[in-house]
Amino acid sequence: MAWFKKEKYTISKKVKVPEGLWVKCDGCREIIYRKEVEKNLQVCPKCNYHFRISAIERIQLLIDEGSFKEIGGNLTSMDPLNFKDQVPYKERLKDAQKKSNMKEAAIAGETLIEGYPAMLIVLDFAFMGGSMGSVVGEKFALTSEKASEEEVPLISITSSGGARMQEGILSLMQMAKTSAAIAMFKKGVMPYISILADPTFGGVTASFAMLGDIIIAEPKSLIGFAGPRVIEQTIKQQLPDGFQRAEFLLQHGMIDMVVNRKDLRQTIIKLLSMIVGGEKVKT
Repeated sequence: MAWFKKEKYTISKKVKVPEGLWVKCDGCREIIYRKEVEKNLQVCPKCNYHFRISAIERIQLLIDEGSFKEIGGNLTSMDPLNFKDQVPYKERLKDAQKKSNMKEAAIAGETLIEGYPAMLIVLDFAFMGGSMGSVVGEKFALTSEKASEEEVPLISITSSGGARMQEGILSLMQMAKTSAAIAMFKKGVMPYISILADPTFGGVTASFAMLGDIIIAEPKSLIGFAGPRVIEQTIKQQLPDGFQRAEFLLQHGMIDMVVNRKDLRQTIIKLLSMIVGGEKVKT
């Protein structure tokens, strides 16, 4: 039995923009004119700090306009455990849907990138910390299966705190499910490109996010399994400066590239042209 339900869902191109003319950068702590940040793809023009953006914004920055066809958009979470902490899980879902303008923490679909066909799944931290529950796992599996059938590259963009505790063991099972989906996909010849945004942690890091043939991260993204405080308390040692930042992981061979947001689309296009080759789809 699937622990989610089907519901009609259509992606909206409208992204809610916070009010106010100025925004404080979390990197350099400078106060910056909001329109400058927006013009710079939500990146600080002073220190290159990459603000978090929505899944819909990420899709729009990467794909050929009008080419995205959603997969699994009718899936929404249920509450099989009848979970309740300070707030019932059902209420948390409703609140997350309202705040993020999404039905779930991931959007998946088939698309074109400079004419190259690809399957794409994007997690959104605004929806319950981009946590991976049954729906996110199912969307990933559906997307990877379709990528295998169509023999096209698979691309994921993650921004997540990890597994969704409100679904208990059903959420943890998605780690095995998504890892198995990648193992099946890799029996083919097409690449799996994993893009890590700030933050990527927990069960998402411990499963599909770090299984890419090519792993890319945005600058200074926090990437890991447990947080640095937990690690320090466990090993009783002080961690090195920049530990779990994208640049640190690059130096230690955990990822392949650190790419600025403005260069990400062209980087993906270059990779697809070198690895996939062949004719593009005419648009």
